[in-house]
Amino acid sequence: QVQLVESGGGLVQAGGSLRLSCAASERPSGRPFSNHPMAWFRQAPGKGREFVAAITWNGGGTYCADAVKGRFTISRDNPRNTVYLQVNSLKPEDTAVYFCAARRFVLPQVPQTLSEYEYWGQGTQVTVSS
Repeated sequence: QVQLVESGGGLVQAGGSLRLSCAASERPSGRPFSNHPMAWFRQAPGKGREFVAAITWNGGGTYCADAVKGRFTISRDNPRNTVYLQVNSLKPEDTAVYFCAARRFVLPQVPQTLSEYEYWGQGTQVTVSS
């Protein structure tokens, strides 16, 4: 089993920024879980969970949803077993719970759908006030 723990959410004004973090580890061993495809999704109140950004196992490729392109950046630090989501120029419509996701094995193309990820964190709330 893999544990993903998100942090960094909060309440910000429109136009503000946050950096979300996702720390990954194997359970129960506690061994690091790195070098695997990972992604961020979000779920706004009353809506389904949607893709935000994904990153390849080595950080060589990143992908962002059109709604956040140019404002959000996904990155990773494999020695620290952590994936980040830098969120800038926040808008009220970015308000959501942000979830970290991971899968164990690499696919030919970077997964961007819910069903392609095996492991999920508990989420971190981002609230943007107007």
